[in-house]
Amino acid sequence: MSITAPVRRMTVPQIRARKGGDPIVSLTSYHAHTAAIVDKYADFILVGDSLGMVMHGMDSTIGVPLDLMIMHGRAVVRGTKRALIVVDMPFGTYEESPNMAFRNAAKIMKETGCGAVKLEGGARMAETIHFLTERGIPVMAHIGLTPQSSHVMGGFKTQGRDEDTWAAHINDAVAVADAGAFAMVVEGVVEPLADKITAAVDIPTIGIGASAQCDGQILVLEDMLGLNPWVPKFVKKYGDLGPAIEQAVSDYAEEVKSRNFPGEDNIYR
Repeated sequence: MSITAPVRRMTVPQIRARKGGDPIVSLTSYHAHTAAIVDKYADFILVGDSLGMVMHGMDSTIGVPLDLMIMHGRAVVRGTKRALIVVDMPFGTYEESPNMAFRNAAKIMKETGCGAVKLEGGARMAETIHFLTERGIPVMAHIGLTPQSSHVMGGFKTQGRDEDTWAAHINDAVAVADAGAFAMVVEGVVEPLADKITAAVDIPTIGIGASAQCDGQILVLEDMLGLNPWVPKFVKKYGDLGPAIEQAVSDYAEEVKSRNFPGEDNIYR
């Protein structure tokens, strides 16, 4: 009799150990059924606060509440077996103090069952990252273009176009790595800066709008599937599901109006 070995989730130390090794594959997901598909291929899945814009029609990620992140986080954990699940800490849940960040991060982990949290900010968040990791909460950092700071940045602007700013971004990367982050998302920075950041730190960099030389890549699932009408330049569409869904809905509406649905195969005799 053969015994099938149980599927084990990817762990934080395993992701951390991938620095300079095989590229790390990641996507966002917000619900159980898409997470189950992504789970077959991704090393970690991010339950990103981008769900506010992608799923709930918000103009930015600023208005996403903690309870919404927890609800979607639970769904993704339920739908997966293999990938490490990382949940974003939304705006206003960690910036005030390390103690506040710990309370909310612990709430996320206890109520979702996720394996780590992610928060935005470089050197200014180093103290908080250290506080969390010293208390058993794994933290993924996020530097470069940080969407929760879009109002301060004047919008979603590519970072590092002025080489004089590179030192500050590299300092951010080194600070969060030294503070104990196990990996960092590097978003919306020019390629040579992303390369320098990746070389400057001993933890994996996960690029989004950065460089192929990062230790891994992440995209918003709905963006790469063609479900959003507008996407940034850095997104490559690997599918075009938007028109396919619209066609399916159109066909359904026509068959309802013409009384061709439900048909013989769809009713009980």
